[in-house]
Amino acid sequence: MTTHRFDVIVIGSGPAGEATAMHAVKSGKRVAMIETQPMVGGNCTHKGTIPSKALRYQVRKIMQFNKNALFRDIAEPRVFEFSKVMDTVNTVIEKEVKTRSEIYARNRVQVFFGDATFVDSHSVRVTDADGAVDVLTGRKFMIATGSRPYRPPFVDFNHSRVFDSDTILKLKDTPRSLIIYGAGVIGCEYASIFSGLGVKVDLIDTRDRLLSFLDDEISGALSYHLREYGVLVRHNEECEKVHTYDDHIVMEMASGKRVRADMLLWCNGRSGNTDEMGLDAVGLEPNHRGQLEVASTYQTAVDHIYAAGDVIGWPSLAGAAYDQGRSAAAHMCGVSEPHHVTDVATGIYTIPEISSVGKTERELTDARVPYEVGRAMFKNISRAHITGDTAGMLKILFHSETLEVLGVHCFGAEASEIIHIGQAIMNQPSGNNTLKYFLDTTFNYPTMAEAYRKAALDGINRVSR
Repeated sequence: MTTHRFDVIVIGSGPAGEATAMHAVKSGKRVAMIETQPMVGGNCTHKGTIPSKALRYQVRKIMQFNKNALFRDIAEPRVFEFSKVMDTVNTVIEKEVKTRSEIYARNRVQVFFGDATFVDSHSVRVTDADGAVDVLTGRKFMIATGSRPYRPPFVDFNHSRVFDSDTILKLKDTPRSLIIYGAGVIGCEYASIFSGLGVKVDLIDTRDRLLSFLDDEISGALSYHLREYGVLVRHNEECEKVHTYDDHIVMEMASGKRVRADMLLWCNGRSGNTDEMGLDAVGLEPNHRGQLEVASTYQTAVDHIYAAGDVIGWPSLAGAAYDQGRSAAAHMCGVSEPHHVTDVATGIYTIPEISSVGKTERELTDARVPYEVGRAMFKNISRAHITGDTAGMLKILFHSETLEVLGVHCFGAEASEIIHIGQAIMNQPSGNNTLKYFLDTTFNYPTMAEAYRKAALDGINRVSR
């Protein structure tokens, strides 16, 4: 057993952990990274964001190919096996790992692979796959261990036809039919992916509408397009039992319905990866979802131990986790005051994708804020005519008197890219964060960004009548 001493010890090499390590080492600290998987990148690279988004990209290309009249002259529509598509996804993961490994090496961050367990408040024991043990002592710690799919005890996840959002990436044979239980972000994304591969999907939603945190109009558009792709959305349903058989599964609902499919993908909730870390040795107690409570500085109840990313809960987004990690590192290294991440643009990679920032119409109405709406439908955008991505819209919510931009919501191709123009304007000083920017700015033509000008013109016409 070898003992190593560091200024900062980071547990988990996902976005929050990587950002913490890089910011700390740039501040002159001696930094160690501990990763439980055999390669760096965390769940974001190996099980979550990167694989699912790369998979979605490939499926979208297949869908475009199958709908393009030019290709129909030379070939019939093609059906691709899930495992074949994943071969391409795995090359993306390999590139991500290579890039991140080089970053750690270049910045002299020492990486330890194994399971981390706190021995006391200033030391952790790292046990690798072969049983070898290292003890690391440090002044500051970052817990950035991410989260994993919640697995209820009444579901047999060892069965060959039952998957969660981690294990689905190992799927070999494409099913003809699939039940997705849980219509949150992950469930909706996989419903888009599998329906794009020609799978009959039943999406079971425990609530009365999809992604209720979204603007109502955007949520409605998602429901419409999922149904257009053949997804059957079942609202207000609760699973009571899952019956597994050699050749199919049956889900029994509290309502009495019984839904049959080839396979089940369980996407209902996530739990923080905090068990078996020895947190009781340092006086930390996660909540019932395995998450740690933190202050605005990302400090836990133990001042020199910080936490960030999925392990602290909302917003559970990779981009936000990266900012949280940098902010926490700034505080622990004493180089600047932390910025608590609150203004987050939401990116949802369904087909078409969704992105939003700021207030929704429902929130503004409840708060009695006088607002107006400017819309640009993608079917009226020249760039969309060229690409064929005419489904969707850009929606700007703005104060009807001051013209301050209060929210931007986008549904359609490249929504997660388009949204950042609106986000940048919303974050400008008062007086510069208004609809006027979009009215006075010359946009490249033809671009999807031009939708901002069209939406602004639509909105200003509503208040100028």
